[in-house]
Amino acid sequence: MLPQQMPLLPAASGQPTEPPVLNARSPLQRALAAFHDHMLAQGFSLYTVKAFDSDLGLLAGYLGAGAAVGSIDTRKLEQFLAYLRQGRGVPCNLKSLERRLTALKVFFAWLCEEGVLAEDPAVPLVHHRATTPLQRVLSEQEIAQLLQATDQWRHVAERADARPHLLVTLLIATGIKKGECMSIALEDLNISEPQSAALNIHYPSLKQRFKERRLCLPSAFALILQEYLDQYKPAARLFECTARNLEYVLDECAKRAGLPARVLSFETLRWTCAVRDLRSGMHEDDLRRKLGLSHISWVETSEKLRKLLSAPL
Repeated sequence: MLPQQMPLLPAASGQPTEPPVLNARSPLQRALAAFHDHMLAQGFSLYTVKAFDSDLGLLAGYLGAGAAVGSIDTRKLEQFLAYLRQGRGVPCNLKSLERRLTALKVFFAWLCEEGVLAEDPAVPLVHHRATTPLQRVLSEQEIAQLLQATDQWRHVAERADARPHLLVTLLIATGIKKGECMSIALEDLNISEPQSAALNIHYPSLKQRFKERRLCLPSAFALILQEYLDQYKPAARLFECTARNLEYVLDECAKRAGLPARVLSFETLRWTCAVRDLRSGMHEDDLRRKLGLSHISWVETSEKLRKLLSAPL
């Protein structure tokens, strides 16, 4: 008989309950119920809560609802994933398998954060899917070439332009997304003390408030910004143009720096920033917050970053 999916909570339960005290000897079903409450308290979408409950219910059905969470090691999780792929008798497409792996990673990462487990057995688990090229990141030499080219652009006698250097410096330092860059208001920039210059990222939606953060800027940013303000005189937003216009600016920056065509983009500079921060020793959770990512989004992002980190720059 095939293992059955176990319900996490009584059917009537719809609101968070008082979380039970957990330890490594706690049964899996009790831990899953506490995790369900955690997801509700953290504002996970109802779709995510329902999907993760279902996915983790399969784990409880496979291992047994009474299995102690501390007894679940990487080998058992790998066997569970193999069962989902081949032994369950129900088709499991790649998208569903990836989501179930994400559910495992988020659940066991939470158990470690709560001090229930000393080590996370889900960390070594990887997706068995078709390989895709890693995101292109700039080498330190390419970054130096880029900054030198944009800095020279600031001092061109006939048409000095500080915007390219401002844009590249901003993106390499903060790793912000294109939409976040286009939404920067002048009041979001704090340069009163150049040595502690910072950018505040805001989101109007309550559901996205976790993405709000304060990002440090290089001390030279204040001077570059003032040059830019004198030249462009923006009224409210830092960049009062279209995103496409800034993409053209990045293309020209790459050309002047001798970089390959179309290699420079908001996404390239975001990943470059993240890899540089990891190389410099930034803690992964600090980087997750800097990039404005949820714990769920970080699972896949961190795996890609580890691969990029091992690749030569």
